[in-house]
Amino acid sequence: MEQLKHECGIAMIRLLKPLSYYQEKYGTWMYGLNKLYLMMEKQHNRGQEGAGMACVKLHTQPGNEYMFREKAEGSNAITQIFSTVHRQLAATSPELLSDATHATTCLPFAGELYMGHLRYSTTGKSGLTYVHPFLRRNNWRAKNLCLCGNFNMTNIDEVFNHITSQGQCPRIFSDSYIMLEWMGHRLDREVERNFSIAKEQGLQGTDITDYIDTHVDMANVLRTTMPSFDGGYVVCGLTGSGELFSMRDPWGIRPAFYYVNDEIVAIASERPVLQTTFDVDCEAISELKPGQAILVRRNGECSLQQILTPQPFAACSFERIYFSRGSDRDIYQERKRLGEQLLNPILKAIDNDVDHTVFSFIPNTAEVAYYGMLGGFKRYLNEQKIEAISNLDHVPTRGELQEILHQYVRSEKIAWKDIKLRTFITEGNTRNDLASHVYDITYESLTPGVDNLVVIDDSIVRGTTLRESIIKILDRLHPKKMVIVSSSPQIRYPDYYGIDMARLEEFIAFRACIALIRQRGMDQLFHDTYEACCRELNAPTASMRCCVQDLYRPFTVDELNAKMVEMLRPQGVTTAIELVFQSISGLHAAIPNHPGDWYFTGNYPTPGGTRLANKAYITYYKEHILSE
Repeated sequence: MEQLKHECGIAMIRLLKPLSYYQEKYGTWMYGLNKLYLMMEKQHNRGQEGAGMACVKLHTQPGNEYMFREKAEGSNAITQIFSTVHRQLAATSPELLSDATHATTCLPFAGELYMGHLRYSTTGKSGLTYVHPFLRRNNWRAKNLCLCGNFNMTNIDEVFNHITSQGQCPRIFSDSYIMLEWMGHRLDREVERNFSIAKEQGLQGTDITDYIDTHVDMANVLRTTMPSFDGGYVVCGLTGSGELFSMRDPWGIRPAFYYVNDEIVAIASERPVLQTTFDVDCEAISELKPGQAILVRRNGECSLQQILTPQPFAACSFERIYFSRGSDRDIYQERKRLGEQLLNPILKAIDNDVDHTVFSFIPNTAEVAYYGMLGGFKRYLNEQKIEAISNLDHVPTRGELQEILHQYVRSEKIAWKDIKLRTFITEGNTRNDLASHVYDITYESLTPGVDNLVVIDDSIVRGTTLRESIIKILDRLHPKKMVIVSSSPQIRYPDYYGIDMARLEEFIAFRACIALIRQRGMDQLFHDTYEACCRELNAPTASMRCCVQDLYRPFTVDELNAKMVEMLRPQGVTTAIELVFQSISGLHAAIPNHPGDWYFTGNYPTPGGTRLANKAYITYYKEHILSE
């Protein structure tokens, strides 16, 4: 219900033919530029705080620009950057603009390598400075590096200390800039390695430069930098000499897909983006494997290389529940299964009274889970009808059949997302009042005091929108009972791999846990958990565990649900309310190929995630427990 800021989106294109080829076949040399725009727009869901794009020309003479970049902030950043690019081309006559040779030689953003990025901030750092891609300049073409990615690193302090101990001095403390400096340093060494080889071969002058430009091996750069990082990532890069790469983390946390034919190599964060952009079937798209990189050399040679040893697979399940586009073939079915599997706990919550229950959903991301939930109930009612007919001891009359067969699942669109708050409204009471009206309802869509109301959402994170808006507005229908369903399990732990969920106290499940500990006089558990977290920070990496799990151990899911209802119930609302969450086993049954579930279970796939979770509780303990 609360919008989560989350993983960024990446888009890359490498044209494998001269621009004249695309001018002749597609009527424009801007084929790559236009496809990049489409890929970025199709991933707008992955970043609305900023966007950037970059381009590299392969064939330029000294004194001419060969790397171009545009960045912008705001939800319309994609439009801004591409408008800027086209404004730079507007002064060119139509004849020259359609001349691929002229474009190759003279026009900005008329290149063979393209990179695009959409940004959501998950670390609180905002502003154009932090919008990707990042560019490291050098007079040697091969030493220029442009970098972007969908990542959040958990050990950036360690990497910072490592590179500064070598004498480097990053200008900004962020994982993006530090990765740029570290990778740029190793790229320098790779260029110098090739320089030495060229000299040994007796080459001189520009022949040395040409040798370097055609022999830089980005796999070497990746192998000497990426082992330093702990986190979930897809890292993408371009060099001034025309190398392109994209690499996925060894746990497979963050997603990356690619499509290759004889004209292009294209990479994106989501599969349907490539399907739509290039009008190809699902089977034509491949997914990067954990620890693997796709690399395209200056000469267009494309290869897959295993950079890091794959670790226990932990692909993010939240990608499937919420973040990625539901138009993906597999994600659509997974979200339906998430809804369908909630049949039994919902039946229990409504005391099996389907006849007097109306089903709905919270717009808009829960809609597919809603269809799955309805499908489950339709099948359930069909089984009930078959059993009722089978149990008849006589040939049924038409009226008897009608009574049995006319049982149906009552589904309505109860909630409507009505408005977006304007940022100029800052006065607290006014803003809170408006927030309570973000959703509207369909009046008289159920029988007051008689019908139950079941509404499904994809997740319940902080509970703010539930308390301030959803429950209040749904209560105006006066249902007999309100059942709020989450197609995902209780979110109990912070995420450190790219989702904006970093502080424990943000989660309604965690606050309910703390309240139960206090209510039952178990305050010693606070101190014991704090000491355990402190010990773990000094424990060997291999044996480190998430001690925050100890806080939840004494309580059942139902106990936490009941406490959450108590905390979320708005003043004056007396309707019976029950929360129903997806189970962990149900999650994995619905999404079997994406086992990453650390935000639900506390089972972090990397040592950095476990360490940061323990540190989060230490911070919470000092700020909220000791201060009382």
